[in-house]
Amino acid sequence: MSLSRRALLTSAAGAAVAAGTLAKTTSATAAALGSGDARTLKAAADYAIAKLRAVAPNVTGFPLITKFEKWTYTQNGDWVGGFWPGTLWLAWLYSGDAQFKTLAQDWADKLAPRRTDTGTHDLGFLFYPSWVTAWRLTGEDKWRTGAIQAASSLIQRYNSKGHFIRAWGNLSDPNNAGRVIIDTMMNLDLLAFATEQTGDPIYLDIATEHAKTAQRAFLRPDGSTPHVFDFNPSTGAPIGPNTVQGYSPTSCWSRGQAWGIYGFTTMYRRTGNAQFLATATRLADFALGALTPDNVPVWDYLAPQAPNDIKDASAGVVMACGLLDLANASQRSSYRHAAVRILTAISQTCLTTKSTRADAIVARCTRNRPSEDGVEVSVPYGDYYLLEGILRILKPTELAQAIGL
Repeated sequence: MSLSRRALLTSAAGAAVAAGTLAKTTSATAAALGSGDARTLKAAADYAIAKLRAVAPNVTGFPLITKFEKWTYTQNGDWVGGFWPGTLWLAWLYSGDAQFKTLAQDWADKLAPRRTDTGTHDLGFLFYPSWVTAWRLTGEDKWRTGAIQAASSLIQRYNSKGHFIRAWGNLSDPNNAGRVIIDTMMNLDLLAFATEQTGDPIYLDIATEHAKTAQRAFLRPDGSTPHVFDFNPSTGAPIGPNTVQGYSPTSCWSRGQAWGIYGFTTMYRRTGNAQFLATATRLADFALGALTPDNVPVWDYLAPQAPNDIKDASAGVVMACGLLDLANASQRSSYRHAAVRILTAISQTCLTTKSTRADAIVARCTRNRPSEDGVEVSVPYGDYYLLEGILRILKPTELAQAIGL
């Protein structure tokens, strides 16, 4: 892999493009937002803040998934630990309530041992919404240096033969050594951050190589994607598609499709590579074509019972965030309108507003349908991306600062 200056220069170019269009995007989003939509999204954000004020002081671990509407916890964060402090950071950004800032810092600190964890590809999920956002909002250098350390751990999972970041398993474990998943697209921005901060192109070079491999392996002619693609870890030769959370290797798991829309758009912003933008557009067009009239995705767009199937609101809020970013990057207002429709629909039909015992904000999320593991429950990333999506619309400048748009 070439450690040229190209990654740094293209990253700067992508950032300049994003900055130059932010004002246009803000006004276009306002134009796309009807008064009813604005009221709905503000009410959803206000409900989220009220829920967090009631629940957050009593949380005893990182929320993992709900059981009978109550959070179950993981003490080390599992792969979702970054979303809890991330949600608290966004709550502080929206409300100005200092207790959210204090709680966000406390919970982010609890992730510190994971900075050196080389056994997972999910270090972006763990450290971007928690530590990178903390640095962007507070300027405290410990968050910056810790996030860079996590990025250094992540690049150890890079397979130079196949040009991919391994998804699962410890580095010494031969099982799953050649397994790549679409979710990893969301972990690449941590590497872009590390290059931006250190000037060392190796991080963004690896992210770019992985994205190019994912583009070749995952993108089907119709714009859909599988969850998994396997490679020979020794030679890097492709083996073929597979799945764990989708219906089959030939189906299209909706949350994975959403990760792809968001992740490829982000990589376009960080590199200026037009092929990443084209890929994000194709993924978005497929997902929008498969979306049901209620604007809440089914868990798998190509499962036999689709479109009359189990829902996954978390796929919808992730997709909406990606579409808002893609609207900015592509200057296509149709994506912005679609994102508003999705966020409005989820705010109207998928929140826990009618429950007196619910800990979470967003209901009707599905974690792993094939394993019957969390079917139409609540998950922390559902809450996080709902708030991110709403803030992209209601407080775009502040949100851009928080997550580095």
